[in-house]
Amino acid sequence: MFVESREEQVLITVKTYPTPAHRGIEVSCTAGITAEGKWIRLFPIPFRFLDGSQQFKKYQWIKVNVSKSSDPRPDSYKIQTDSIEKIGPPLPTSNAWAIRKEVVLPTAAPSLCSLERERQEGGPTLGVFKPRSVKRLIITPERIKTWTERELEILSQLSMFDKSPSRRLEKIPYTFMYEFTCNEADCMGHKLSVTDWELGQSYRSWLASYGSKWEDQFRKKYELEMLLDRDLYFYVGTIRSHPHIWLIIGLFYPPKHENA
Repeated sequence: MFVESREEQVLITVKTYPTPAHRGIEVSCTAGITAEGKWIRLFPIPFRFLDGSQQFKKYQWIKVNVSKSSDPRPDSYKIQTDSIEKIGPPLPTSNAWAIRKEVVLPTAAPSLCSLERERQEGGPTLGVFKPRSVKRLIITPERIKTWTERELEILSQLSMFDKSPSRRLEKIPYTFMYEFTCNEADCMGHKLSVTDWELGQSYRSWLASYGSKWEDQFRKKYELEMLLDRDLYFYVGTIRSHPHIWLIIGLFYPPKHENA
């Protein structure tokens, strides 16, 4: 069946840590905001296998051809990988992220609770909101700390792309979660896993630099700094196979003060 494609301009706001995919080698769930101010999920993107000229950064506008995917979520679109074109440099963080806020904040929802109500009525499965309060960051060791045999098999497959990453994808052996409440009087609280690529890379970097003390640095940034110095918002999205389950797929954290 022919599926009509169209060109979209998208500000990339979310890139999740890659995982082995059943079709292909590894994929990263990528999402952003279109030029019309709508949320869109671009999937699958085998980011580490893209040509360097197509490897975009967060808060960078791209132009890409998309078509509605078989994914029933209304904001999920399949991309034509070879159509990716970067438009200018990433938006700057100057003036307390003023330019980024101009695009992101108009799309903000009142709460996760409100996003879930909309989802139940066929609404978006992506969004951004500011939690009323964040209780804590939870770090839990994974029960299985390495890739399974099937996942290793997938990661060992030859790539359809000319360029392959120099290093095999590393599994993050921890689950990161935020426990928080929404800005609604009857919110009972939430605990959501965080799949943001940034947290995975921070773990890898600080493990290499600090060894067993990596968690001190991790909490310093993602717990203390985020809660004390940053105006923290959560980018969230649902899981296709479990549409009622939300994940934190990214963090939006402009400083609370312009000189921060």
